[in-house]
Amino acid sequence: MALEWVVLGYVAGAEAIMLLLLTIPGLDQLRKGLISVTQSLLKPFLSVVPFCLFLLMDIYWKYENRPSCEGQSCSPTEHLRHQKSIMKSQRNALLIAAALVFYWLLYCVTKLVVRLDELNQRIKNLKNKD
Repeated sequence: MALEWVVLGYVAGAEAIMLLLLTIPGLDQLRKGLISVTQSLLKPFLSVVPFCLFLLMDIYWKYENRPSCEGQSCSPTEHLRHQKSIMKSQRNALLIAAALVFYWLLYCVTKLVVRLDELNQRIKNLKNKD
């Protein structure tokens, strides 16, 4: 199960880096190539959404079926293991949210940059006509 979280972390990191490179000003030459790479990667990265939903259901299932450790019924070691399990679930839920938000932002920013390039090309063509 740990491999799934590593893959999701790498995907979220790649999305964040691409989003950062698309939004940094002054990288006009790099941006044109990056836009084409990002557009070609948006469809494969869409598989992140059902993958995140699957992992979210896994977290929910583990939460519902976790043995409770309240009061004097468990030893300090069991209590610590229970707390670690809760912290890992919260961390993983945060990773899922980050991956989904980064995908949505990458999609929106890519569409906006492409639209901006189209509008700039139109303006350039209109100025050349006059």
